[in-house]
Amino acid sequence: MWKGENGAGADVVEFGPGSCWQGKDVHEPGPEEVYVVSGVFNDGFKDYPAGSFIHAPAGSWHIPQSRTGCTLFVFYPEG
Repeated sequence: MWKGENGAGADVVEFGPGSCWQGKDVHEPGPEEVYVVSGVFNDGFKDYPAGSFIHAPAGSWHIPQSRTGCTLFVFYPEG
């Protein structure tokens, strides 16, 4: 994981087929931005194929999962 001086962070996250985050992923203290590199990501509500960009505002939540598996680039601009 990359960490910036101002608390920002970035990481590559891989979900295997059938993976599901345990509980809600709450975006605190700031937003989360996700780019789907490969596969299909589901936030608990909607599928996002490769090439999708998702902005989750601070205070929002989702339940990350993937039926097929996926690779994500995740950026936390405020930590």
